[in-house]
Amino acid sequence: MAALFGARVRRLRTAAGLTQAELGAKTHVVSTRITQIERASGARPTLELARALDVALGADDLLVELWPYVYREAFPDWSRRFMEYSERAVAIRQYAAHVVPGLLQTEDYARAVLGLDALLDSEEQLEERLSARMGRQERLSSPDRPELCVILDEAVLRRPIGGHAVMRKQLARLLNAAEERHITVQILPFDQGGHEAMGGSLTVLVMPDSSEVAYTEGSDYGQLIEETANVSRYKVIYDRLRAAALPPIMSLDMIRSTMEGNYRGANVPSRSDRRRLAQEQLQQSGGGRLRGGGGRIPRRRPRP
Repeated sequence: MAALFGARVRRLRTAAGLTQAELGAKTHVVSTRITQIERASGARPTLELARALDVALGADDLLVELWPYVYREAFPDWSRRFMEYSERAVAIRQYAAHVVPGLLQTEDYARAVLGLDALLDSEEQLEERLSARMGRQERLSSPDRPELCVILDEAVLRRPIGGHAVMRKQLARLLNAAEERHITVQILPFDQGGHEAMGGSLTVLVMPDSSEVAYTEGSDYGQLIEETANVSRYKVIYDRLRAAALPPIMSLDMIRSTMEGNYRGANVPSRSDRRRLAQEQLQQSGGGRLRGGGGRIPRRRPRP
């Protein structure tokens, strides 16, 4: 992709009748930087430079649209494949142990999370990563938007990343997102104890052809799982987490209480109380019997 990007820049520059030095002057970089881009050598172009090149060459956002693919080349193969799978998935099921998943992060929260990377080189690189993350959220409002089911460990709510003001807006974002028909948010409370995904996050993706892949990630590693037997094992783990999590209605109540600063751990109802309360809520709203994951099972009509 870097080679393709460079070839496009060279072709557009030639068509515009510009030398590398002249294009560099228009985009406020030295001519050798243009040479590196056209030869796909040296550092990748930044998003800011891609935008400047687009304007200088009249490329009608062509280079900006290519930039995310160039950006991905800095990631390991398995990470790039996961991004590609995510962009095509019709359903995304995630468990997050430490931070809100990127698809639901506010810009300030995302900046705070990305800024914690010890390998971050510069403020410019931070802004590039932030732009790429915010760009991926656009799919949630697109016509081919996926179904998104997110389970958050209670620790995600408790850790004020970016400070209290940033965290409050992030929790408000979760509440707003959960109002969308295609987004479900559940909380896995501390009182559920240990579980099989404690080491990090877990994502299961359902593709258009109904095939599935799984992805696990920790603070300094990631693993893409494509073998059917292994994916099935992670699906079971995710289903167990979903069954143990609070039902959606109660999960939103916990998020709201945390945001308002009124939540206390001792007030978390027991598992049996949660099921009873959720059952009562479903009956009051005309629903049926509660399933393990918080969904409904329609009532059977009595036989005549």
